[in-house]
Amino acid sequence: MRVHIATDHAGMELSSHLITALSASGYEMVDHGPAVYDAEDDYPSFCINAASAVVADQAAGVDALGIVLGGSGNGEQIAANKVKGVRAALAWNLDTAKLARQHNNANVVAVGGRQHTVEEATELIEAFLAEPFTKEVRHERRIGKIATFETSGEVVE
Repeated sequence: MRVHIATDHAGMELSSHLITALSASGYEMVDHGPAVYDAEDDYPSFCINAASAVVADQAAGVDALGIVLGGSGNGEQIAANKVKGVRAALAWNLDTAKLARQHNNANVVAVGGRQHTVEEATELIEAFLAEPFTKEVRHERRIGKIATFETSGEVVE
């Protein structure tokens, strides 16, 4: 599986750790930055680029997911969710990481690097990456309604 990763300055150490650890586990890691630490960086471009790459890969039939990191993960999740076709979920425990995949078929996970130890964050992300979508009809229906709004602006009851 290809995994696109992006961060802001607050998640750089975690990002570096994840790139090494997940590569060792067999994931093809693609780093969308930043390349150098800058406490004044603007994370949206990094996260949007990673999220866009996930959507492009999935459209091309590539098995791909994404990771966006920050201090809280909130802004990074918001930025990623602006990309058409992205369903980014903020994971703060194992249940939220797994349910994001099981019920929402989330394709990007956001984690706050200042909210967890490196070990905890790694566990959350590994759980997200390993968890399959259930493909239950109710979940597919709900995701379809979100996609309809995203593409047409129509709210389906």
